[in-house]
Amino acid sequence: MIILKPLRPLILLAALAVGVPLAAGFFNALHPALDSFAHFRAHLAVLLGIAALALLAVRLWAFGATALVAAALTLATTSGSLPAIGMRYGALHPADPERPVYRLLQFNLRYNNPEPAQVLSLIGREQPDVLTLDEVTAAWREKLRLIEATYRYSLFCPYPNGLFGVAILSRRPFVEGSEPFCDGRGALGIAAVNFGGQTVDVAALHLGWPWPFPQYWEVGGLWPSFGRLGPTAILAGDLNATPWSRTPARVAEAGGLTLMQSPGPTWLSRHLPKALFFAGLPIDNVFAKGDVEMHSIRTLEPTGSDHLPVLVEFSLRSSPADPGTDVAALPGADPG
Repeated sequence: MIILKPLRPLILLAALAVGVPLAAGFFNALHPALDSFAHFRAHLAVLLGIAALALLAVRLWAFGATALVAAALTLATTSGSLPAIGMRYGALHPADPERPVYRLLQFNLRYNNPEPAQVLSLIGREQPDVLTLDEVTAAWREKLRLIEATYRYSLFCPYPNGLFGVAILSRRPFVEGSEPFCDGRGALGIAAVNFGGQTVDVAALHLGWPWPFPQYWEVGGLWPSFGRLGPTAILAGDLNATPWSRTPARVAEAGGLTLMQSPGPTWLSRHLPKALFFAGLPIDNVFAKGDVEMHSIRTLEPTGSDHLPVLVEFSLRSSPADPGTDVAALPGADPG
């Protein structure tokens, strides 16, 4: 104990250094700079918990207990386990055997992904009904031609720099007479898809980095475009923002959408080993509204990108049985 006593001021300073940005993130509605702290809320909470244990070890009981409770409550705000003080996510429901189950795959392909064959193989195995893709370059568009016989209905929204465009690919037809929409900067694409006779607006979104980068202003510029979404819609994309940050809340407000709970970390820097993916950031988000009933949202294995693919399974509440909309399938696959 005598050895540890001189460390008390250093441990207190360390706890303070973690606690200040952690607290700042809770005021993210005041300025986008504070929202940049919010993205790392879970990581800062873990660090605060470690600092709390260190405070208890040097018998600073009051400081240690306070920090430990603060860390636990902070983690609860990110998980949705205490909706009264944290996030409120859309509910997941068990599938109804009387209704068809559809699948959407959200994936930031990574503009320079060295393993495109693995991506196409994953798509072939999972057979999603619709794909929402980010960082779709001209090179990726050429690769995706290999599956265009299956995904016959497509919308490509190129980004001005040629790297960060979005795309929607579908085995199910776009609604006849509808006009797919691109926002002009390749950040947002919307297509009305016919799921067994029922229209669902599917949107792919890719936002830039948080403050000091222009993410906050980008959402503001897209605000009217989110209003294009019809009464039943799914939006999925790489928001470069965690679910508990301000950005997803603004997207949900603009589109009248409900944010679904993240399946866990979906991004990790390529400079870190994949074994650390558990410590990554959950920045690929899924939203829904109207007759969409979500069943599951989960990540799949890595395929060359710094993002994990996210597979979404859902049904439509007012859909009895799928009357057999024209659907393409890969050879030997069940069209579903």
